[in-house]
Amino acid sequence: MKKITIYCGSRKGDSTVYEAAARALAQEMIKRDQSLVYGAGRVGLMGVIADEMLGAGKEVLGIIPQKLVDREVAHRGCTELIIVETMRDRKWLMAERGDAFIAMPGGIGTLEELFEIMTLNQLHYIQKPLALYNVNGYYDKLIDFLDHAMKEGFMYPEQEELLIVSDDPVDLLDQIDAYEAKRPSDW
Repeated sequence: MKKITIYCGSRKGDSTVYEAAARALAQEMIKRDQSLVYGAGRVGLMGVIADEMLGAGKEVLGIIPQKLVDREVAHRGCTELIIVETMRDRKWLMAERGDAFIAMPGGIGTLEELFEIMTLNQLHYIQKPLALYNVNGYYDKLIDFLDHAMKEGFMYPEQEELLIVSDDPVDLLDQIDAYEAKRPSDW
């Protein structure tokens, strides 16, 4: 897994633990000679992880819609910056270019991207590892909700089992490296 698509906040969050976790994940990716695919923001956790990777001379592919470039959110230091028309174009290219996906703490956009990759895996458009970087228990309630959805019969257990969860960047990337595609139930 060489190219890791990271979904994360355009804000840093209220605790310094999130920024430190972004740096720790980047450092582990650097050790493994991995590159970053992300939404090309210079702000929030997006900017933190990109700066860390770029500072180590690693490849950073940023994909961003023109509307956000116009709002001066784009990170101009990316190794490669792809400007697209829409958010849909951005998300598809990020899904296509990455070998694996990690959702760090983030807001609505991060959650949307997370669920889109879960859906693409379920519908067999892709079969790539997806992980939650559960920093500070950020995703605990979401994991509880997914358990609830499964228990209520709206998700197959395999769908939830395909989701890698860890609060440790070494463990997270080890699980991604060990990932073997499994075909989840259709419906």
